[in-house]
Amino acid sequence: MRGKGKSTIVWLLMGMLVLGLGGFGVTNFSGGSADIGSVGDVGISSQDYARTLRAEMQDFSARTGRQISAAEAKAIGVDQAALARLYTAAALEAEANRVGVSVGDKAVAEQITGMSAFRGMNGQFDRNIYADALRREGMREAEFEHDLRMDLARLILQRAALAGVEAPQPVVALTQGWLLETRDIHWRELTAKDLPAPVAAPDEATLQAWHKANADRFTAPEIRKITYVWLTPEMLEDEVEVDEQALRDLYQDRIDEFQQPERRMVERLVFPTVAAAEEAKARIDRGEVTFEQLAAERGLTLADIDLGEVSQAELGAAGEAVFALDQPGVAGPASSELGPALFSMNAILEPLDIPFEQARDDLRLEAAVDRARRQIEERSGEFADLLAGGATLEDMARDTPMRLGQIDWSAGAEADPDGIDAYPEFRQRAAQLTEKDFPELFETEDGGVFALRLDELVPPALIPFEEVRDRVAEDWTRNETHRQLLALAEERRVEAEAAAEPGIGPAPAAATAPVAQALGAAAPASGDAEAAAADKPAPAPGTPAPNLSRGGFINGVPQDVVAQAFEIAEEGATEVVDAENRVFLVTLDKIHPAATDGEEGAQIRAGISARLADSLRQDVFDYFARALQAQGGVTLNQTAVDAVNAQVQ
Repeated sequence: MRGKGKSTIVWLLMGMLVLGLGGFGVTNFSGGSADIGSVGDVGISSQDYARTLRAEMQDFSARTGRQISAAEAKAIGVDQAALARLYTAAALEAEANRVGVSVGDKAVAEQITGMSAFRGMNGQFDRNIYADALRREGMREAEFEHDLRMDLARLILQRAALAGVEAPQPVVALTQGWLLETRDIHWRELTAKDLPAPVAAPDEATLQAWHKANADRFTAPEIRKITYVWLTPEMLEDEVEVDEQALRDLYQDRIDEFQQPERRMVERLVFPTVAAAEEAKARIDRGEVTFEQLAAERGLTLADIDLGEVSQAELGAAGEAVFALDQPGVAGPASSELGPALFSMNAILEPLDIPFEQARDDLRLEAAVDRARRQIEERSGEFADLLAGGATLEDMARDTPMRLGQIDWSAGAEADPDGIDAYPEFRQRAAQLTEKDFPELFETEDGGVFALRLDELVPPALIPFEEVRDRVAEDWTRNETHRQLLALAEERRVEAEAAAEPGIGPAPAAATAPVAQALGAAAPASGDAEAAAADKPAPAPGTPAPNLSRGGFINGVPQDVVAQAFEIAEEGATEVVDAENRVFLVTLDKIHPAATDGEEGAQIRAGISARLADSLRQDVFDYFARALQAQGGVTLNQTAVDAVNAQVQ
């Protein structure tokens, strides 16, 4: 914000992400000098918006690993993020002007001379580099220094607004207790074997009703009937001639892949003196410590001391001792370039000796495919011109080496490893293809090319019952089994509570009765059911899981079981957990309060406090910035914003 407070190249060079105007190296925007808006008397120029929008797009690209267009940036809200940063900065600048917050010339000079972008080859501030950098950005030194002064003033204001914001200690303690609490539980999974009777086979009417009621499960996906032509390097491999001498030269260029001496997988632990190394080796020989434990005593991991695959020559003076071992073990002390060391040899790699005659076929294939790839690249312009001139895919298959094919393709279908649908580039184009699109040439990652045409679009349709009857029966049985297991689990839960509190009676058994019974078979008399319930032993609690931590895991059990175990309110209570189409009974045995003492507890408490404080500061800053904008008054020139959006690429 220059003049009335235009945004600054300073943020471009300093990376002051707090105020969010970044992007060093962005060229000056030439779309006019109209302001896109203002907060109070601080205007926001089009140039500032263009710089900030580009910086936001570059930041998004860096985080996602792909470039985005201006249209994509607008679709995902990058332009709104840029505007938000600018209006926040303008609001802070207006408030700094109002209350008289500023910094002196010395602070500005220290910032400028400390910027790495203005340093010369000697690492010192270079006046010529400073002037040249500003000239490239279209800024005068006075403007830049004014903007830098305002940046520092905004930062002072922001720090002052947030200085007193700290995490409430009662909330920190409560969060720490919640996070570190552990529990003892028992869990048991119910399966079809636990049901009192097998699930009855459904009749045809039931299956047909299920088929209609769950049509989405038995609907064929959209089918795209596609004709395509394609050409891959492998298709041309047999036609490519490779000179024998060229293969021999390639073999010699890559001789290290085919001729290697015997190697060992080695780790090296260096000691300050030979005596220290000898004492460490004696401890290993006595069985007091392992090589890994010795490294840990020195504050090192095995990754820190790993030498990888090494030959005897690469080990120097230690090579003879290490290669004297005929099985994994520890050698030394021996000399190394870093001092006396012990060497842990973990594996023996046999020497590699592949003659040219044995490697020839692989080298020829590789060379032929590489040459074919170059041929396709050279002819891709010809292929594209033919398609642009109106050639059909059938013409391409007749007049060029490209091969014609057809596929009934649907999104989510398993790809043929040897088919064109194995290429992600094809799948992406196939999903976007319409019947109005003319064939055009596309490239694959391995150097191939293809073109495609949508012949017919078959919409999703319900598969006739007769074709999927077995699937329908399997799906119904699976669903009915799951329903009965949930009902049985609820019954067992009540039984568990009844065992703990005799006043609670058992649940009726009708919920888990077989389907045939529900369709009219006689149910057992209530007196018989009560007598049977009275004879039932107390249900087994299942498998114990003591000292379970929040976020911990139980091997072979869905994570939802652990999460639900920490939702149980009272010790002794049992809950039913439906997780990943499996049914569990979880009983809470005991709640262990969090161990908040000790170094680990203090570290966790500090981390919680820092995260809560950061969150609170962000919220306070958001409210503060909004209040300043409301106080100063905000204007927006949407026409100027649209003009910048149209020109920024």
